[in-house]
Amino acid sequence: MSIRIGIYGYGNLGKGVELAIGQNPDLTAVGVFTRRAPESVKTLTGLPVYFVSKMEEMQDKIDVMILCGGSATDLPKQTPYLAQYFNVVDSFDTHAKISEHLKNVHAAAVKAGKTAVISAGWDPGMFSLARLYSDAILSQGKDYTFWGKGVSQGHSDAIRRIEGVLDARQYTIPTQSAIERVRNGEDPVLSTSEKHERECYVVVADGADKARIEKEIKEMPNYFADYHTTVHFISQEELNEKHAGLPHGGSVIRSGVTGNGKNRHVIEYSLKLDSNPEFTASVLVACARAAYRLNKEGVIGGKTMLDIPPVYLSANSRETLISTLL
Repeated sequence: MSIRIGIYGYGNLGKGVELAIGQNPDLTAVGVFTRRAPESVKTLTGLPVYFVSKMEEMQDKIDVMILCGGSATDLPKQTPYLAQYFNVVDSFDTHAKISEHLKNVHAAAVKAGKTAVISAGWDPGMFSLARLYSDAILSQGKDYTFWGKGVSQGHSDAIRRIEGVLDARQYTIPTQSAIERVRNGEDPVLSTSEKHERECYVVVADGADKARIEKEIKEMPNYFADYHTTVHFISQEELNEKHAGLPHGGSVIRSGVTGNGKNRHVIEYSLKLDSNPEFTASVLVACARAAYRLNKEGVIGGKTMLDIPPVYLSANSRETLISTLL
């Protein structure tokens, strides 16, 4: 039986989900739900488009709803609300607020008997799993996570929410000297600003107060306040020409010792992504499969990728996975 998927939101991430579903024969896209006028939205594969008010009356036609909104203001409200009606998956990525978000979503999902997977993607998500596995194996050690160089969708979206901003791209740039120190097993103590810097390219409306906008960006908690941040104001034409792509990636590194402490080991998991939203979308789709399976087994409430058995993510059977991957 094909798992029926709804897509809430149709930006870069929503389009990525649409394409990812097409690569998975066990999944079927039901349609896109939007706050825009449906007739103004043209989908890549001809999926039907519905106004958001149609969602609740389509509960019996959708097995899992994938939410493709932003973490700054959309998902904290949307995910708990929709978990009352659907099994859901989101990509909430404000690390400092994940526990609070999970608590809110869990309460709604349990009450409705639904399964809600939050914070799915590559970080949080795939990198979270890498941190868990390496910490479990090298219990005496330190974790280091480096992001970039690449465009952060969540941070770019947060900038676009500022009054007067028309468009924006934010690049997260790792400090190479810090990465090499970790790879060499030095176990350095690194401050937030020593590991990364943030570079922002921002298009503003005519007459906008650039000084105010720059100040709001640099002082934004959970996004920019703890980093060295550079803001460039450019035209829409320059942004379209030079910053149209959405690459990203990074590394999770754990350095630790075993035995009597004389033998040192380094575990590294890395990603290099041509398209951040398309890769994130592929993770969301795998988690939608897992959410459906968990719910069928009566496992309800708020979950993260740390809670999902790996075999539930795959379209292949457990027997096939064991015979081919072990």
